[in-house]
Amino acid sequence: MKIEGEGVRLSIYIGESDQYHHRPLYHEIVERARRDGLAGATVLRGVEGFGANSRLHTTRLLSLSEDLPIVIEVIDRADRIDAFLPQLEDLVAEGLVVREPVHIIAYRGRSENGTEESGAC
Repeated sequence: MKIEGEGVRLSIYIGESDQYHHRPLYHEIVERARRDGLAGATVLRGVEGFGANSRLHTTRLLSLSEDLPIVIEVIDRADRIDAFLPQLEDLVAEGLVVREPVHIIAYRGRSENGTEESGAC
């Protein structure tokens, strides 16, 4: 089954070493998104990048950075993303948050008997 609609992508750029109560910050953000019932979240680990301070973070052998770029992407309806945003103010001490409109096309699988499964975007 194919489900289409308008939504918002929330991209949160932080460092791998960022912490919240002695746990990785990305883990706390994903857990809160799950707890709030958002459609889903994905954590992407960058191999190289730099932020506002222009300090390079890389996986190159000579550098061996322990603070690689992390991007958490969450896509859901605009109202649900907007309700989640205030939590980031308490969590993200240094980083970048991007909110952008997207057109969502979600594909849902079929059940074992071949009928379409229902599900929301």
